[in-house]
This record gives sequence, C-alpha cells and structure tokens, in this order.
Amino acid sequence: MKERLIILSDIWGFQKSEWINYYSDLLSSDYNIKYYDSCDLGEIEINSSNENIRHQQFINSGIEIAVKKLIEFEKKECNILAFSIGGTIAWKAALNGLKTKSIYAVSSTRLRYETEKPDCKIKLIFGEKDDFKPTPEWLEKLHLTNEIIENGTHQIYTEKKHSIKICESMQRTTTSFPMKSNNLIS
Repeated sequence: MKERLIILSDIWGFQKSEWINYYSDLLSSDYNIKYYDSCDLGEIEINSSNENIRHQQFINSGIEIAVKKLIEFEKKECNILAFSIGGTIAWKAALNGLKTKSIYAVSSTRLRYETEKPDCKIKLIFGEKDDFKPTPEWLEKLHLTNEIIENGTHQIYTEKKHSIKICESMQRTTTSFPMKSNNLIS
C-alpha cells in the first residue's frame, strides 16, 4: 500500500502551478497524492497578481486559517511536500497536531522565524542563491540540516530539472533520515 503524500502549493496556488505536474508524475508511483492550494486553504484573495499583497494576506491571517483547515481535513498520518509558504503551513500544522510522518519543505524561507520544530522527519531544500534561506545558526539551534541546490534561486521548485533532483532526494531519504548537513545538490 502506498503512503499518503500531501502537496502544498506556494503563494500562487493553482493559478501558476503547472510545474506541480513534474512532482505528481515523478512521485505518483510511490505515493497516494492529495494536492492542496495554499491560497484556498488560507482564504487568500487571488485577484491580485501582486506577490507582496498575497504574502501579506498569508502573514496577516492566511497561514493560521490554512493550518486550521489542513488539520480539519487531514485525519490520517501523511507525508508532506510543500513549497515556499506551503512549508510554513505544513510546519505549523504538524506542531498543532497534524499527524505528520515527514515534511519535505522546498524554498520555505519563512521557517527561519520558527523557534520549535515538529516531531517528524524533516528535509529542507533551498536554492544556493536564495537570500532568505535560514542561516546555519538557525539550523544548528533547531538541530536541522538542509540540502542546497547549486545555483538555485527561490523558485528552484518550478524548474523541471530541479524537480527531478528534489524527487530523487525524497526517494533517497525516505528511510535514511537525518542527512548530512548542508549537502549540495548539483
């Protein structure tokens, strides 16, 4: 029987998520996948194409709303693959009772503000050139490690070549946590 995998979108939700198919295609043989639009979960007004406005909606109340809804919708243990703001939603949901086996958070830079970690397997992946990725000090304080995608920016997850590397990394580490700190994926 396949394990459950929840995929949480980035700040754009379904609107700009054609890239999500890369992950679904690569992971569907290993997981039963359920996809959530983070904007829908967080009741974000999607008429605006301004990233700052969407971001502020998530910060003001959207993350909190999304966390509550995700916990309400998901009653069984799951793995989570989350992108950008989706990683923060997954993290906080796991801290608040979502039965979480593992979190794979890609470009979830807001995690750098978290002071505690969920009790599950955690894999963090960031682009090397993402200026807002957590510091080594933050990682050390929470006893976490991360993988860095060489020359990657915040949007690494939207590129097919990186999605393949991320999925391969997920498949490699399904049973082999924790990983070496700050691995570089080229």
